[in-house]
Amino acid sequence: MSDLPKIELHLHLEGAAPPDLVRALAREKSVDLSGLFDADGGYRYDGFLDFLRVYEGATSVLRSPEDYARLTRVVLERSAETGVIYTEAFLSPDFCGGRDLSAWRDYLAAIREAAGTARRDFGIDMRAIVTCIRHFGPDKAREAALCAAETAGDFVTGFGMGGDEGRGRQGDFAYAFDMAREAGLRLTTHAGEWGGPDSVRQALDDLRVERIGHGVRAVEDAALVDRLAGDGIVLEVCPGSNVALGLYRWATHPIETLRAAGVKVTVSTDDPPFFHTDMGHEYDRLAETFGWDDDAFREIARVAARAAFCDDRTRQELLERIDR
Repeated sequence: MSDLPKIELHLHLEGAAPPDLVRALAREKSVDLSGLFDADGGYRYDGFLDFLRVYEGATSVLRSPEDYARLTRVVLERSAETGVIYTEAFLSPDFCGGRDLSAWRDYLAAIREAAGTARRDFGIDMRAIVTCIRHFGPDKAREAALCAAETAGDFVTGFGMGGDEGRGRQGDFAYAFDMAREAGLRLTTHAGEWGGPDSVRQALDDLRVERIGHGVRAVEDAALVDRLAGDGIVLEVCPGSNVALGLYRWATHPIETLRAAGVKVTVSTDDPPFFHTDMGHEYDRLAETFGWDDDAFREIARVAARAAFCDDRTRQELLERIDR
């Protein structure tokens, strides 16, 4: 499936950091990352909350705009090798300059420059979705939203939220999302992974998002599934992530059930090295599990292209590449 053109809408930039790059940065900066890796050199964690701890530990070695430029190039090169032609990466001002607007601009400029060279060298396009971190609280989310609003444009095109779904309610962050909306940014948020169907309703009602990160537990509520299908809400589904974190097994993953019900689903990797996956692997497992063929995957890519937070010209180019 690596030759099929793919579009990824749900990728955490730091979460895509290969362990070898993180260890190299740790050596260069004399940072002790004991306990973050297993015997084979991969990330080691036990459950979702421990995953967040390891994630933030790995991110601690990314300390400068230059580090992020290096990360961006590596991530986009590896994505392109699996057939990804367009990706939307979640970037957090919390990690990029501590939500200081001036520092954030420096980090963003470095990331954007690296993305530009990756487009030239590897044929992959990138847009940025600025994210606040839920377990850091609403006040810090407002600061992240200000960074997003002040840099909104043709590269920073969206705003969202990640982190621990068990902390607070979606509506606690409505002010930050309103700030982003007023700046012209398009909106998504993580919901319906650990928070259950009600978290998806909160996201739709209180934050008025047009996409949902994960959203798979909506399948537990038939009325909500009908709403998603009827309103054309797009789910950024990350099957391998859900399986790795113990939410589902491949055979019981609800992506096909949601798709058959008319919900617009897309496929992404979330934090690929943490979950031992890439877009090629996701496609292979979906084909093996649900019998999806090339036509099914091309339609998945078309749904993603139409839902992408990009300009119409880029969208048309992506659709042409998918069909070609």
